[in-house]
Amino acid sequence: MEGFEIERKYLISMPDADYLRQNADPTEIVQTYLLPPAPHINARVRKRGREGSWTYTHTRKIRLSDLRRIEDEREISPEEYESLLQSADPSRNVIRKTRWVLPWKGQNFEIDIFPFWTDRALMELELEDEAQSIELPPRIRVLREVTADYRYLNSSLSKAIPFDEIEKG
Repeated sequence: MEGFEIERKYLISMPDADYLRQNADPTEIVQTYLLPPAPHINARVRKRGREGSWTYTHTRKIRLSDLRRIEDEREISPEEYESLLQSADPSRNVIRKTRWVLPWKGQNFEIDIFPFWTDRALMELELEDEAQSIELPPRIRVLREVTADYRYLNSSLSKAIPFDEIEKG
């Protein structure tokens, strides 16, 4: 299915594990970037699920602005997933993360916990339009918005992981 993806992304302090377990649902994600089909197009396959129940998707994204991308995503079979893995981009690492979906004020905040960080995580929110107002969950400490910082795109994390100093407290 092709459409627009509009999202904002935040670097956050590592959320309290008990808070997440009580208020959010986890999903394990394994994301592999493929050799690009054309310049400026990111392609990936994703294995997503928990407790041995998996779904597989193939996604292509074209960035239009910091907030907006064209996204073409379709569900694929486990066999097609395995076949597409043969086209994995050798210059990129596989991204593994646990995504916690935290509902707050009618919005679903997606909090991604990565194994390479112990003090921070990423939180994103898909929007209906670029001007949509957002009320951030109060128990989440936002360090800064990183929507326009391409280092925090998953496709960039597959190449290099930023370890900027973050303010404690």
